Amino acid sequence: MSGPSSAPDESVPLVFVERVKGALRLSAISAQARAVGLAPGLTLADARARIPALAVADHDPRADAGFLERIADDCDRWTPLVALDGVDGLVLDITGCTHLFGGEATMRRHVMEHLQRHGLTLHAVVAGTPEAARALARCGKGGVVPVGREAECVAPLPIAALDLPEESVTGLTRAGLRTIGDLAARPGTPLAARFGEVLLTRLRRTLGHEDVRITPRRPLPACIAERRFAEPIGRAEDVEGALGMLIDDLALMLEARGEGGRAFEASFFRADGTVRRIAVETARPSRDPASLGRLFHEKLDALADPLDPGFGFDLVRLAVLRAEALAPAQVSLDGRAIEEEEVSALVDRLAARLGRDRVLRFMMRDTHDPARAASLVPAADPPPPACPMPEDGLARPLMMFDPPQPIEALAEVPDGPPLRFRWRRVLHEVVHAEGPERIAAEWWRREHDTPTRDYYRVENSQGRRFWLFRVGLYDREPGPPRWFVHGLFP
Repeated sequence: MSGPSSAPDESVPLVFVERVKGALRLSAISAQARAVGLAPGLTLADARARIPALAVADHDPRADAGFLERIADDCDRWTPLVALDGVDGLVLDITGCTHLFGGEATMRRHVMEHLQRHGLTLHAVVAGTPEAARALARCGKGGVVPVGREAECVAPLPIAALDLPEESVTGLTRAGLRTIGDLAARPGTPLAARFGEVLLTRLRRTLGHEDVRITPRRPLPACIAERRFAEPIGRAEDVEGALGMLIDDLALMLEARGEGGRAFEASFFRADGTVRRIAVETARPSRDPASLGRLFHEKLDALADPLDPGFGFDLVRLAVLRAEALAPAQVSLDGRAIEEEEVSALVDRLAARLGRDRVLRFMMRDTHDPARAASLVPAADPPPPACPMPEDGLARPLMMFDPPQPIEALAEVPDGPPLRFRWRRVLHEVVHAEGPERIAAEWWRREHDTPTRDYYRVENSQGRRFWLFRVGLYDREPGPPRWFVHGLFP
């Protein structure tokens, strides 16, 4: 099924202009302008010489793209498989869902009536392949192509319907091949040798001999539940009630599949074509209706832009964007399973209210560089594999300084451990030292200019333990070596 375009102006011929090489040229025209002989590519001066009474507007490709995206969002009500087709078309894969709307012809009529109510003029075609539907919608008549008769329907269409490069269209026309039927009657080998294999590929797909699925603009959900309303709803309690029923439906689906959802998205389709989407994530796979209901309630309450029903929502949909295996949990005797569930529920509620990027946790990295050994990641992300602890005890301190703090140190030999050091105006006598642990820059990060670090674990005369390092090697790396304290041991 393919594709909408903007509605014509019924008063005077309307043209859109853009500047091309210093001249204003027509980039798009209304049906009235085309009827009086205007065409895209003409200069505005030539167009006004022919038709003085013209309505002229600046062409805004970004606004057109945004408008087409909003139409595509609204078309998600028919199928989740929606793809953009150029700057003024859409392709909908309706395989397996036409029976929900009374068949292909009835579904096509419903789609056209829905979009026409919003002021759009469109040509819609249902065909066996996306290329056949596109060619017929752009260059032929709308309708439903009978199964297996794509080649017969597209045969009278011009060569330009194949969406080939301009030089290929010109070459084929000069060779006397003006329609797709003329091209299909010719042997393929000479055509491929002259115009490339792309010509034969598009010809086979347009004729219905080869089918390639579309790439949808949004990822396909793991499972979907929805409610359609004959009369649009607008009250907040009705919206949350419908959402609660959808959560119950999805919980049963996930339980049957032995899975739990990690990312959920609620879509609210307004009667005027506007779509609002609300997403929540969970720290662990979940299919508990009560906790999911609380998450969506928190998310709706925390919206900076409240959910505006406008003329009402005629469709509410809930989708699981990401699902993972979820086996029934067995509560341990020490109660740790219950504690983990409670912590995960708290993380989910905080992330729903504050945003996932504001609820963070520490993650250990498997690296020898202490500056990269830990980082903050969203708490809703799946936990990484645990890093093994060193066998010789706690080699790194729990308290780290970011950035490391400079100190003044005195060593017995240039590359040896410090004998004493001054930090925050206090002199510390070193009675015991372990090391060095030499850490160089990670070679795969191309940080060859980073000086080498020698780390020492030292203890002063009062029993306090420090983690010191020297940056740079004497007579082997440029610049004088410097000392820093990086952390404190308990």
